[in-house]
Amino acid sequence: MDSMTAVGTHRRPIRAVMFFADEPETCARWWARHLTGATEIQVEAGFCWFELEGIEIGFHPADAERNPRGGSPVVYWAAADVLTERDAFLEAGCLPHRGPLDVEPGRRICQLVDPFGNVFGLDGP
Repeated sequence: MDSMTAVGTHRRPIRAVMFFADEPETCARWWARHLTGATEIQVEAGFCWFELEGIEIGFHPADAERNPRGGSPVVYWAAADVLTERDAFLEAGCLPHRGPLDVEPGRRICQLVDPFGNVFGLDGP
């Protein structure tokens, strides 16, 4: 694939921003309070999140090997088909980083590393 060819044909709004923290729930409550004025969050299996104007703000347990505490947050771009678009990004020179993972029925995510070392994610069916 030509490195200048767009992967997919739809617009790519930001779907989610993922932070990695030693204490995801504490971190999520702090951000929710400071961004929304509320402390209500969703918690499931160590992963915590809240919605802000249609964007999921997520907090995942830090992983010293792949996503250490204090590293950059990971932005997830909306994808029409995660597996197809992941393959196209791999063909364009990206490397796999995490996933693909089924996070809920009909929703899958993955992380890739672009040719410049930046981690990003895809989020969709």
